Amino acid sequence: MISLNRVTLIGRLGQDPEIRHLENGVAVGRFSLATSDRYRDKDGNWQERPTEWHNIVVWRGLAERAQKELKKGMAIYVEGQINYRNYDDKDGNPRKITDILARSFRAFVDTRGEGGSSAYMPGEEHDPQSNYPQDSNASAPTSSTTSSDFNDGGTDDGDDLPF
Repeated sequence: MISLNRVTLIGRLGQDPEIRHLENGVAVGRFSLATSDRYRDKDGNWQERPTEWHNIVVWRGLAERAQKELKKGMAIYVEGQINYRNYDDKDGNPRKITDILARSFRAFVDTRGEGGSSAYMPGEEHDPQSNYPQDSNASAPTSSTTSSDFNDGGTDDGDDLPF
């Protein structure tokens, strides 16, 4: 049987990444990512779906890079996999948390000034032929990183540490 657990998100950071180091020195980071979407209903009117918040987890070199490069409000592309965690709250009720374990990310360069991004963001009106916003000042997305440092550069040794 073939299976695939892969997630691709483009959104804005809801907070600066929070990085901590485990007892063995391994860096782990967390941040929230907001995504939204708009669509035209059957009458041609724009409808906006509620903003979705995603818990993003980064490990090792990717966590260190996130701490250096990412700031609240930035537009980023994240690729990873879905991970579920179960725990009991203080009252003994079972809870489930969904995380995105990031394998790579790419921050978009802000070319429009404070808080704006040249990259197409879900929820913006855009030309489906170009995938870029309908804004005369907009340009194609560019990256603050190169493809050679797109991921943490580490080897996938199968040692995915759970929370």
